[in-house]
Amino acid sequence: MPVDPDIQWVDTPDALNQACEALATVSFLAVDTEFIRESSFHPIPALIQLTGGDTVYLVDPQALEANDAMRRLLGREGPVKLLHACSEDLEVLAKWSGVIVQPMIDTQLAQGMLGETPAMGYQRLVEHWTGDVLPKDETRSDWLERPLSDAQCRYAALDVVYLLPIWQLQRQALEERGRLTWLEADCGELVSQAQRSDENDEEWYRRHRQLWRLDPRSVAAYQRLTAWREAQVRQRDMPRNWLVSDKVLYSIAESLPANRYELAQVEGVKPTLVKSEGDVLLAILREVIHLEPEALPTALPSPMSGPFKRRLKRLKGCVSETADRLGVAPELLARRRDLEALVVADLEQLPLPLPDGWRGELLTEPFEKALEAIASEVERN
Repeated sequence: MPVDPDIQWVDTPDALNQACEALATVSFLAVDTEFIRESSFHPIPALIQLTGGDTVYLVDPQALEANDAMRRLLGREGPVKLLHACSEDLEVLAKWSGVIVQPMIDTQLAQGMLGETPAMGYQRLVEHWTGDVLPKDETRSDWLERPLSDAQCRYAALDVVYLLPIWQLQRQALEERGRLTWLEADCGELVSQAQRSDENDEEWYRRHRQLWRLDPRSVAAYQRLTAWREAQVRQRDMPRNWLVSDKVLYSIAESLPANRYELAQVEGVKPTLVKSEGDVLLAILREVIHLEPEALPTALPSPMSGPFKRRLKRLKGCVSETADRLGVAPELLARRRDLEALVVADLEQLPLPLPDGWRGELLTEPFEKALEAIASEVERN
């Protein structure tokens, strides 16, 4: 049935204190944010929606800094926070409050563990559990404008009021299927990832799907170039592509230019990049050129080769069989790049990066048996 929430606008320290006091004793706190990041690396907090039941508090982060009571509410001392598709919200809230939101439950992830689409949107989630159809007319609102219209406020409030009743239904279903501990473990990992976001710069290069085409020295160059770019855009607070894209950095790593003239010839490199960042980029490349061979990463096997494709197909079969048995999407159990990492380790005869936790309980034995079977087939042939 349609919901008409009681909405309280919070833009003064006194109002924030009152909101925190009212929410301090709830067991579950539904949380959402509105933000802008089109022209920045860090999201600009525009609105923070909070509810513990009867009243939705719309907190204006443009007018207020988080106080100690809010930090306790959002942090480990506070209630369990309910969010939907939480990754960017965690970033927004950490920027505004200075704390990582925890403990927390992601209702999108919960829905995936119940056998639904792993990335179900909030509007579909609400319709799935309640039959209500939420309005979409304020999706592209300018949330930084003030004052917000009544329609904007209601739209923002509806983004949290359903989370509480939906979570109660999801939780019951997860407990019945013995999967609540799965969700708690994965949500804990999301919190851990949010805490080490800056440390992920060195691993950004692994996202590129064509990394295997590069020789070891170029892989080392691409890793260092992307790590430099990540640190710079965070420091300068600008979108990645405003500085330099992954595609251009990949081309630079592939070419390994030795001077400004060669750098300017690389596809996608603009004169402005050579002028502003050329010396830094070339310095990074010179360091890579002088690395000893033993300091370089191992060349990655081609995913187009027969041995690679055979192993990947067998591992994907293990995932599909397990997913079918559990009634969940295969991508909930294993990402393609995780399977590819297993294949690479097996081909290079390195320790296998097997899954841990509840995924390990489900998949470690099938994975090991599949790879052992392939090894036996190779020996027989």
